[in-house]
Amino acid sequence: MVLVGNVQNKIAIIVDDMADTCGTLLKAADTLAENGARSVQALIVHGIFSGNGLQKIRDSKIERLVICNTVEVESEGIVRVLDVTTLLAKELKMDRCFV
Repeated sequence: MVLVGNVQNKIAIIVDDMADTCGTLLKAADTLAENGARSVQALIVHGIFSGNGLQKIRDSKIERLVICNTVEVESEGIVRVLDVTTLLAKELKMDRCFV
């Protein structure tokens, strides 16, 4: 993995569409930390977390993980879940939407 740019003493935010086994996400987090990022955080749309993927994140350099509730995962510890049902309902011109 190659880092382009300078993250020294900066808050690094990884944005990705999906985290499943989390190998690529964790490699990116390690690369950012090794290059001096003050904090590593991640924004993921779909948190699939196969096997022990979520535990790997808890044990990693990632200090905060924000995911959408497109897949059921509970907010706890470093994990924060954003409810996107209102956003989807609004776009679909519905009163309510269930994800």
